[in-house]
Amino acid sequence: MLFLARMLLLGIHFLVAGILGLLVGLCRPFDPDNSRICARFYAVPALWLMRLKFKADMRSVLEQKQTCVIIANHQSNYDLYVLGRVVPRRTVSMGKKSLKWVPLFGQVYWLAGNVLVDRGNARAARRAVTATTHALQHDDTSIWVFPEGTRSQGRGLLPFKKGAFQMAIAAGVPIIPVCVSSYVRHLRVNRWTSGQVELRALPAIPTEGMSNADIPALIERCHGQMRQCIAEMDERIAAG
Repeated sequence: MLFLARMLLLGIHFLVAGILGLLVGLCRPFDPDNSRICARFYAVPALWLMRLKFKADMRSVLEQKQTCVIIANHQSNYDLYVLGRVVPRRTVSMGKKSLKWVPLFGQVYWLAGNVLVDRGNARAARRAVTATTHALQHDDTSIWVFPEGTRSQGRGLLPFKKGAFQMAIAAGVPIIPVCVSSYVRHLRVNRWTSGQVELRALPAIPTEGMSNADIPALIERCHGQMRQCIAEMDERIAAG
């Protein structure tokens, strides 16, 4: 009964948040700060409805003075609520072009200024990356990327793709890893308190002076730091 009631309320909330986000997007289309506002519309009520215990340390992002590339692990569709709670100002994300056609949510995502990438069209994907690099350098806009390229669904931290690191190096901006505990493994929506999740932003990693030759080592560094941080958060949560 609790599961059905919660899913019904989350469904209603999803529609209401989408309508509010659409109004914001229509009033100020493609403003980079729409992404943060719309993300809060989705995240704050949903976390309350799910009674998901939430703890976040985003100091390294909040203290960052220049634009940056934020990378985070991607676990499930619930990341919309978990990560939506901490999207910083003037930060847009990169998503697949097909999201644009998801009823209501896709239009909100597009009008919020997020970058839609056609992964099946290499030329179009390169143009999107070039435009995003320009935004990092000249438009006071940071980029949020899931470097795994897909949802892990509890399989741990998957290998990273190169795109986020290429953009950061091309723009000469730092990378900030954001780590999310493995909440999807323990999420129980049919319980009064559905689970616990921790987020932690790691110190910024500068890329100034790097070239594409440095990408493999940079990926290995970020992946290793995130894997260790996630393991530490998981262990802390398990210990109670």
